[in-house]
Amino acid sequence: MMKNQRFIKSIICLAVAGLSAPASAYNFYDQNGTELNVDIEAAVGVFSSAETYNLGAKSQAGDSDWQEGYIKYGLSGSQSVGSGSRLYGAVNLVSSGTWGDGDAAGITSGNERETDLEDAYLGWRSGNLIPALGEDGLDLSVGRQQFTIGDGFLINSDALNFGDALNGGGLDFDRGGAYWLAARKAFDQTAIARIGGSDGLRADLFWLASDNKAQAEMELAGLNTEYVTSQGTFGLAYIEGLDVDDTFAPILGYGSRDGQKTMSLRYQGNAGVDKLFLSAEFVNQEAGEGSDENSKAWYAEAGWTFSETPWSPSVNYRYSSFDEGFDPLFFGFNRGYGTWFQGEVAANYAGPFNSDASVHHLGFKATPSETLSIGALFFDFTDTAGGTGNLNAQEVDLYAEWVAAPHLIISPLVGLYMPDNSAAEGGSQIGSDETNTYAQIIAIVPF
Repeated sequence: MMKNQRFIKSIICLAVAGLSAPASAYNFYDQNGTELNVDIEAAVGVFSSAETYNLGAKSQAGDSDWQEGYIKYGLSGSQSVGSGSRLYGAVNLVSSGTWGDGDAAGITSGNERETDLEDAYLGWRSGNLIPALGEDGLDLSVGRQQFTIGDGFLINSDALNFGDALNGGGLDFDRGGAYWLAARKAFDQTAIARIGGSDGLRADLFWLASDNKAQAEMELAGLNTEYVTSQGTFGLAYIEGLDVDDTFAPILGYGSRDGQKTMSLRYQGNAGVDKLFLSAEFVNQEAGEGSDENSKAWYAEAGWTFSETPWSPSVNYRYSSFDEGFDPLFFGFNRGYGTWFQGEVAANYAGPFNSDASVHHLGFKATPSETLSIGALFFDFTDTAGGTGNLNAQEVDLYAEWVAAPHLIISPLVGLYMPDNSAAEGGSQIGSDETNTYAQIIAIVPF
């Protein structure tokens, strides 16, 4: 009874927090080309799972109700320095926490609270200074910042946010909670050169260093090249692991990240057909120090939008395959539910986690109004856990995305997760292999 009262109270608090948010952030401009912004971004979520999973600290069957929230705040701005070129930068803090029982897998305990530096970067954009590269054809930046390749299949910033439930034996994974919301996303140290404009040939040269112990504090560097046309974007990327923390890497299974070589070929676009969506990526990965194994991962997706039908419904099918031992690196939530967290329960709590699996995915989405979208997602996970099928499962997620106000987005989701095996049978769901009913509601306040 107390859990239900706490859950209802959390929903009320979520609504109050969203509706009382300020209407706008402060922006300052002057005739000398100075721009200064007050940055505010907030999100809060309420979660409930009828079942728990043994990937983290959970050891007993039962339900789990918890809440997450964060607020990011600080300053960003830019200064004109001639020929349209600009210096730019930002300094932001993040305050985050998890309350209640902690998440369904026991990654968080519900006791996490932390305020820390998030963004701290400085950069320069060339403006019209280099005509051959186009406007802002050269962009150089360093410091704490986010970085993404493509749609986040391999790198979508450093957004894995563990709590304190896995701490012990002198190990501290805690990043302040807000595990699902991924409050902290910036790499600790970066040096990035973006070359080229929005069309034609462009490239990113990057060096990234993570301070995230859940990622074994990996250091990596690489090159991402893209050819952008009206029919889609072709991409080729190379990523090399340079270093890991020797304490955390063996525990997490990331010992071969030092010297790891990952090559990716991808495409995303419509091939010149307005209603068509195509996306595909093929990855070859050579393990680094201590291993001579190679692994592959790939996906192919096709979708169609019925734009002349009421609500403009769309349907997408995707097949993805991940070899045993494939390291998914820094994948993350990018172009909507299902990419690249495949299944809200499977991708966050139960597994598999974009490794050692084959996944069939079918997605439907419709837009009843300019401010409301609704969708349904189906996932079928097979060939998991070294071919044993221990993490085989099906999942159905129903969701909505509602722009309730200019600075308030609310997204409820209900999921049904159906594992083939319980933890006693080699799976991850504790207690039984019965269908888990999962629910979440997220409120986001962007500026």
